[in-house]
Amino acid sequence: MREIVTVQVGGFANFIGSHFWNFQDELLGLGADHASDSVFRNLHQFLNMDVLYRNGETQKGILTYTPRLVSIDSQGSLGSMSSHGTLYDEGSSAPLEVTTWTGNISTCASEPHKKNLFLQSLYEEGLEDLKLTGVDKRDTRKEIQDKDIVECLENSVQFWTDFSKVHYHPQSLYELCGLWIDTEEFDNYGAGRDIYSGGLRGEEISERLRFFVEECDHIQGFQFIVDESGGFSALAADFLESIADEYSNTPALLYSVRAPSSHMNPRSQKQAISRNIHDAISFSKLSSFCELIVPIGLPSLSRSKASTYLCIEDKKPYHSSAIYAAALHSISLPFRMEPLGPTADSCYVSGAVDVYELVQMLAGHDRRNTATILDAAMPAPPLSGKHVEQSLLRNLQPLTPEIADREDLQAVESMTVHGALGSGGSQASVSEVTDRLNEAYEHSSTPPKFCHLSVAVCPLPIPLPFPSIFGNLVGQRGELLSNPIPGSLSRGSLDVNSIPMAARLRSSSAILPFLENRLLNLRRYGIERGAPGMELLRSWGFERDELEDIEESLCKMVATLDDRYQLSSDSD
Repeated sequence: MREIVTVQVGGFANFIGSHFWNFQDELLGLGADHASDSVFRNLHQFLNMDVLYRNGETQKGILTYTPRLVSIDSQGSLGSMSSHGTLYDEGSSAPLEVTTWTGNISTCASEPHKKNLFLQSLYEEGLEDLKLTGVDKRDTRKEIQDKDIVECLENSVQFWTDFSKVHYHPQSLYELCGLWIDTEEFDNYGAGRDIYSGGLRGEEISERLRFFVEECDHIQGFQFIVDESGGFSALAADFLESIADEYSNTPALLYSVRAPSSHMNPRSQKQAISRNIHDAISFSKLSSFCELIVPIGLPSLSRSKASTYLCIEDKKPYHSSAIYAAALHSISLPFRMEPLGPTADSCYVSGAVDVYELVQMLAGHDRRNTATILDAAMPAPPLSGKHVEQSLLRNLQPLTPEIADREDLQAVESMTVHGALGSGGSQASVSEVTDRLNEAYEHSSTPPKFCHLSVAVCPLPIPLPFPSIFGNLVGQRGELLSNPIPGSLSRGSLDVNSIPMAARLRSSSAILPFLENRLLNLRRYGIERGAPGMELLRSWGFERDELEDIEESLCKMVATLDDRYQLSSDSD
């Protein structure tokens, strides 16, 4: 067994995680459904879901199968969900009795959040599973309710738990007690310093991680998703540092994510300076405690080429997080592919790789500690038509911000394609996808130095709570249509059952603008003589020598890709 423990830190990270686990839950459901497509029913033959999940048992003897996950967020972020999850009968809602106090006691309690239509339907389905009701009656109720559920989610998602269809273990959900987030005050690295070490938080969080790690047979790595737009990045950096000390031989793959709302224009020069300094400090700190960091989050998904066939509302994290979650699902598929022996049939998957191998491939040797770019094609184009050899590569669009539109002959890539469609809309075989992509790289004017390719026949399933973000040129199986479907401009899970996906991680000099911006802003606003952010950094707890260490770290990243950069700055 090669287990992965997933850690989600912060609001937008948990939005992405909610979609990610919905995909896994949908795969498991389709795999157990005798009426589903054979490509899903045969899931167990090529994907090992135990890599991400754990088997357990409640005190009542009920068997459970839950994500190997630690989710960290502010108090009140779980909405109507209990921090104990929904499977285990732990904890008590009884009021706390204080026996050492003889004075008057007043209790302040907020009204619990009500379950939305989707969560109500999950609860009803759980009750129906215990009853022998008629199938026809159940199907009729579901058909009517699904339309209402989709509309409800589009208009009312407030918490990441509002659209989560997954059961969580009680050790998974951690609310930062006493930390009720004001986004305007928690929007910088300084606001999050000492939160992890404050009180017993650090030990409590570490204990939850230890719970999942210690039951692993042979952990292959940690998968971190961190909302790095504000103070949660400081908490994540402290947590990562403790993990690096305790699990020094276990690689950490880190996705640093941002919602479109975090890119809004600053209201003042002070806020602009604070954001620029935060970006430099946050990225440097997070990257120093992981083996591979992937920045994710465009200022506007709706106006990007990544949304060519999508209808995104940037103001809804429910929308944008779905795109990023789909890409992370694709990238993580090789981690749970069953390795094939020399005589095994590769009709389902090829290109299995674990976290350590991916890290060595993309961040080893000459490009160590540089950031990696994430690209995606959603849906992936079919493997047919004119100039097919180049179409898939051209449709891959960056989900990493601030990158250059240039090729790098020294680039190293790892690509995953799954559920690709061939001629006539039929399912393309693993060998067909492999052959077409090899041709595409052969005909490319600037091929990468090396590319690892992973292929699976299983497409991305679209669960009911997925947002209605597909355009009217996307068909039921994710095929790209010649003519738009009349009616609504956007289509959701009731119209699209699955889609082909392609995602790619690449170590390339195209990331240079992202790195340069952070280095130059740190120098301009925090280190140079008379820098306007010096006082702000002191209030965050940073001394001069620590800032110079951060500058050196960023400079080494830049110099790895561009040897014109020197460590020296204009500071004395």
